[in-house]
Amino acid sequence: MPEPDAAAPIAEGPDDAPVVVSSVRGSFPWSVLAQRHPALVQKVRDAFPYGPRQRHALDALLENCAEGVVEPLAATAGDREQWDAWGGLAYYGRSWFDVPFLWAESYFYRRLLEAVDHFTPGPWQGIDPFRPFKLAELDTPEADEELAALDELARQPVDEQERALLHGSLWGNRADLGFRLAGPRDEAAADSHLVADDSDVLRSLFAGGTLCLVADNAGRELIPDLLLVDHLLRHGRVGRTILHVKPHPYFVSDATPADVLDALHRLTAAKGAAGEAGARLWAALSEDRLTVRAHPFSCAPLPYADLPEDLRREFAAADVTLLKGDLNYRRLIGDRRHPATTPFAAATAYFPGATAALRTLKSDVVVGLTPAVEASLDATGPGHWRTGGTHALIQARR
Repeated sequence: MPEPDAAAPIAEGPDDAPVVVSSVRGSFPWSVLAQRHPALVQKVRDAFPYGPRQRHALDALLENCAEGVVEPLAATAGDREQWDAWGGLAYYGRSWFDVPFLWAESYFYRRLLEAVDHFTPGPWQGIDPFRPFKLAELDTPEADEELAALDELARQPVDEQERALLHGSLWGNRADLGFRLAGPRDEAAADSHLVADDSDVLRSLFAGGTLCLVADNAGRELIPDLLLVDHLLRHGRVGRTILHVKPHPYFVSDATPADVLDALHRLTAAKGAAGEAGARLWAALSEDRLTVRAHPFSCAPLPYADLPEDLRREFAAADVTLLKGDLNYRRLIGDRRHPATTPFAAATAYFPGATAALRTLKSDVVVGLTPAVEASLDATGPGHWRTGGTHALIQARR
């Protein structure tokens, strides 16, 4: 990969829309690197009794990110060559704030895992530094209420169940799974926060074949995803689901295989409709109607335009690939500053097969809006609707 011109916006890939970087002080990407990451490191330090070596390494990481330049992994790191190929050779020696935001964020999490000895033989090897935060979400009164709401949902028409579960998956832990049952007023309020809604197109793509679901977060966000999968399998809307998760801890709350098991245990331990769904999902896994996949590219700092061939073939063969969450959306759009009115189909034309996105907006990147919607949203404030998690979208194309 050639060295980008440090004096110009980074524009790599199939078009000339500039890639998001973090160099503008006060911008959302800048706040992630300068403010959110230091706060996260402190939470990780407080959550585990790390020794002096790990604590020193965490401090050194923060200092390097704030004042230093991107440095390569140790020569002994098993994935050093992979990160070199993923862009490191172009970005080593540059400020963290001047390389693509997507790359810098991803590399920060890789370096954080290195600092806490996640990949190093010893007592901390394989320990998820974010696990306490993920588990805490599963053991709350709110989680109990959401699962109990499934009993009422099970009494609704199947079509209404699917609509409710789709929106539960969309909003994740911002949504009570029963909010669709609360009445027309609440339903209309929820819909008013959708900046794009291709739910009818998406549902038409559930054609009895294979669904590839690229998951986002663990905990209370993964459970609605699993409940949607259960519904689609149970009613023949899909014949098989391939659930893509991360092979190792990533972006604090991203789901790993261990998190899938934690969510399943939470469901199977529940009573009523939630427990029944958990039992069906457990059986689906044992029968290979539900498969968990943890491909290394799921933790790559790259857009989906750079899909490896095996994933390209898998997504192309599916009835639809459904990408959950903000990070997957950024990777789908290339983390580029396209005009918000760029058609979703045009921005994702490279992606193999039918594709869809369920996303609450937590970063600047967005496409597929009408001019009227964009103007209306911009009138509410300078960009907060893009990053505050208050708005969402359902986008799909055949």
